Amino acid sequence: MSRAFVKEDAPEPDENPPERPVSPQPNYVTPRGLKILQDAEESLLAELKGFEGAQEDDAPRKKKREIERDLRYVRARLESAIPVDPANQPKDQIRFGASVVIQREDGQKKSLRIVGEDEAEEGGETLSWAAPFAQTLFGLKSGQTLYWETETGAEKWSVVSISYSA
Repeated sequence: MSRAFVKEDAPEPDENPPERPVSPQPNYVTPRGLKILQDAEESLLAELKGFEGAQEDDAPRKKKREIERDLRYVRARLESAIPVDPANQPKDQIRFGASVVIQREDGQKKSLRIVGEDEAEEGGETLSWAAPFAQTLFGLKSGQTLYWETETGAEKWSVVSISYSA
């Protein structure tokens, strides 16, 4: 294309990657969750050192900006972290940091650990404290039941056990 058809004063395209959204929820963290964030910061800083100096190529410059963006996110999460010591939680009821075994009416058991948003894994055994299911569990004691509405109807779950570990 001829330069005659390019607008000279057009703004440069934004080369910065979009920022990672930071949750508006309080940032409660378990000791493990805090360590995960600290390790992530350390890892990103080490990775960033490999990009020191002038970056002429687009690919390294883009990668450096992605690392810087991720570092801003991790630092924001560290600054807003509210550590919760599981040892200070009530041992007889479900709260933040609890490891819980629940059993569905048909006998299926599920183990969950209620953790901070950055520590939770999709489909894993860790569940964000802010998730609706975790909110429903809060305050329950061993032997109590809850009903959870699913696409196929209500499921009845019973709390089998509650424990806390550091």
